[in-house]
Amino acid sequence: MKLISVNCGLPKEVLWHGQVVTTSIYKEPVEGRVALRTLNLDGDRQSDLTVHGGKDKAVYCYQLSHYDYWKAEMRDRPLPPGAFGENFTIDGPGEDSIHIGDRFAIGSAEVVVTQPRMPCYKLGIRFESDDMIKRFLLSRRSGFYFSVAQEGVLSTGATIEFVSRDPERVSVTDIIDLFLGKNHDADLLERALRATALPESWKTAFAERAHSRTASHPA
Repeated sequence: MKLISVNCGLPKEVLWHGQVVTTSIYKEPVEGRVALRTLNLDGDRQSDLTVHGGKDKAVYCYQLSHYDYWKAEMRDRPLPPGAFGENFTIDGPGEDSIHIGDRFAIGSAEVVVTQPRMPCYKLGIRFESDDMIKRFLLSRRSGFYFSVAQEGVLSTGATIEFVSRDPERVSVTDIIDLFLGKNHDADLLERALRATALPESWKTAFAERAHSRTASHPA
């Protein structure tokens, strides 16, 4: 994989549906070497830390190949790197080939895949359309988040080198399908619950689903 663009942004106020909203979804490419810290990149900051940021959402990645899909969907809208609020625009495989717990080296930093991106209303703000949230989710082109296992320095053009994989081998697509109810495989659900890098919020939701299923279908 390759790091095509490093994108950062600071909180800004925008007017949306008659209300002033603070958001950091507007990202711009940055040049040169950038330090990656435990919680974010230098020059980047999340706005609402109750739902964004934190160690499990330190860096958001979006695949360059997804831009081709969205350019066909939104022919009249310019889509520069960072348009989806991602910190890293990457040239790499789709969500079905990226696994929770995959560890990568980028520059002198090391990162770990933690979860897919679940869109919030601020994606609608970025694209000036409330419908964008549903379209993004149903496209199953979610991108994914990294936590930072080792702080370091990186820059656009860096190679993203594979280091290791969680033995449960649960893909980002698997998590999306479990969330959307498109996959009801009990073994997959159990493996997701064992995936070390998957945040506890996801595990709690999936554990409740597993318990509900057991209660509805007792042995």
